[in-house]
Amino acid sequence: MGREDESKVGEQVIRLDGVFDGPAARRVEATLARARPGARFRIDLTHIREFHDFGVMVLANAVTRCPVMVALRGLRTHQIRLLRYFGVSAAALESAPVVEVA
Repeated sequence: MGREDESKVGEQVIRLDGVFDGPAARRVEATLARARPGARFRIDLTHIREFHDFGVMVLANAVTRCPVMVALRGLRTHQIRLLRYFGVSAAALESAPVVEVA
């Protein structure tokens, strides 16, 4: 997984790069599950070069079930569509500027 740091006061940032697959998504899920209820996270996916749909499904599950506030960044249109399909709120996706790949 990438690294975590603090951006805004009290907001944890998880930065990922490379391939976002099932194991990477499970690590993010574990981090969110360990967080205190109401914690704020920003997950930065701008440096992901390859998304696996299963990883996106695991991420959606984590975002919708963990009692934390999550903002996603760096998604592509396909991943946004999948996350909406799996029930991720518009609030989490509003801060997700779409990365278009030529």
